[in-house]
Amino acid sequence: MDRIAITGGEPLCGQIAISGAKNSAIKLMAASLLTDAPLRLTNMPRLADTRLMGALLRRLGAEIEEREGPDGSETVLTTREIVSAFAPYDLVRQMRASFNVLGPLLARSGHAKVSLPGGCEIGARPVDLHLEALRALGAQIDLHEGYIYAQAPRGLKGGRVEFPFSSVGATEHAMLAAVLADGVTELVGAAREPEIIDLAQCLGAMGARIEGAGTSHIVITGVGSLSGADYAVAPDRIEAGTYAMAVAMAGGEVRLTRARAEDIAALLDKMEQAGVEVERLNDGLIVRRNGARLRAVDVETSPYPGFPTDLQAQFMALMSLAEGESVVRETVFENRFMHVPELRRMGADITTTGREARVRGVERLEGAPVMATDLRASVGLVIAGLAARGETVVDRVYHLDRGFERLEDKLSACGAKVRRLTNGGGV
Repeated sequence: MDRIAITGGEPLCGQIAISGAKNSAIKLMAASLLTDAPLRLTNMPRLADTRLMGALLRRLGAEIEEREGPDGSETVLTTREIVSAFAPYDLVRQMRASFNVLGPLLARSGHAKVSLPGGCEIGARPVDLHLEALRALGAQIDLHEGYIYAQAPRGLKGGRVEFPFSSVGATEHAMLAAVLADGVTELVGAAREPEIIDLAQCLGAMGARIEGAGTSHIVITGVGSLSGADYAVAPDRIEAGTYAMAVAMAGGEVRLTRARAEDIAALLDKMEQAGVEVERLNDGLIVRRNGARLRAVDVETSPYPGFPTDLQAQFMALMSLAEGESVVRETVFENRFMHVPELRRMGADITTTGREARVRGVERLEGAPVMATDLRASVGLVIAGLAARGETVVDRVYHLDRGFERLEDKLSACGAKVRRLTNGGGV
């Protein structure tokens, strides 16, 4: 099992190009099931999760070509026919987002058998909202032995879907199903994240009729069929925020190209309150920190446009070096403080009570062997290692490989001492 070793104390200086968004790319890949024409996705990240999604789509009938084009990495997906509407446990369990093939399979073929999902262990994330949305569109759904059996023999019908709370995955799933449904579908209480807008724009390029994406009320008018399209995956806001905090921890100055400041406004506001300099540009942003110690800032996670839960672990690492005491409240997932014991191993002073963590800033962190528990926690430990004295070795980095493309290369190019240790222990 690979590990990542970081020798701290080096400021970051240079430029990092932000990759395409993992959370968008996976759902855009699922959209290829809705048409028999090619869907060409540019700015595609090469990640463990996109590879897993590709393996599942191939099983269902997609032909996938990966190549390097004038716009960087691109993937062309063509599903001329659905050869199987069965998504097995051994594939779906590895990444919960792959569960979203259920809606497209149902919309195009009228039936599907899909395993209940797996994914990171950061608390219960039931798929009830996904299934209720599909039922509102006329699907017949049964659960047997860990599998969802869904049928819509006469096709899906437009309907009204009311979400009791914001759910990105359920909103995206409902959109993927409703674009081919007969009639008008209303999504009330829909999630507003940038990834929702990205999916709506891609589906629109394929011929779907969607209004209101980015608001809590989305209206979808079903169409008879969709075409292919060329579409560029939006930049990854979580990657952009993570590298911004890496600079804030290690010090230095880095330009993040392709980053969209408006997508991480809640984070940038908190960073500026903490004493980090952020310069917003048309094609990205510049992050600087030289000299003065960080100031403690409280943060509470919430759905977009609030502070993202996917940046909480990284921000807690940042606050571990801030002057004073900060409070981090996690309101989205109930088990997302698993990185706290690992940060403590590095000298952080953090106590937790329920969904609240109190972080009392220390003068410095010390390098230590630590273990990643989920995707975002793993990168939080990496950026903590950038500022720690001595060497930090992060184990179980397969979590990190799910969502960060060429992380060691990007950090090393800015002066960080980061290297991957293979199973044999060497570089």
